[in-house]
Amino acid sequence: MAKSYYLDNTFLSAVLNGVAYTSPTQILVALYTSSPGPGGGGVEVSNGSSGYARTAGTFASPANGTISNNASVTFPQAAAPWGTIVAFALFDQLGNMLWYGNLTASKTINTGDQLTFATGGLTVTET
Repeated sequence: MAKSYYLDNTFLSAVLNGVAYTSPTQILVALYTSSPGPGGGGVEVSNGSSGYARTAGTFASPANGTISNNASVTFPQAAAPWGTIVAFALFDQLGNMLWYGNLTASKTINTGDQLTFATGGLTVTET
């Protein structure tokens, strides 16, 4: 996964400029049919009548610059096709994108399908 410009700038301001940073109270996982980049963009699944919603994720303590989700992240059942999911992103509760990445294998979501990231399936590594 890669950091967004928002998160890069927030870290730099906190560490080098003494600007206070408040950790998010909730992390939300979003799904994309076209990959976002560090400034955002991409095409997030539509939340109209499809049943899609960003879904909360929780994470274990980091070790050696890596952190993973400590519980599965299950999206609502699709009420209409979502398309082919190729990427995902992590957002704070205010809607700021933090990290983003491509799936190792794309997944087509049709009506009635449900997508789950297993425990440990979302991993952030800082290098």
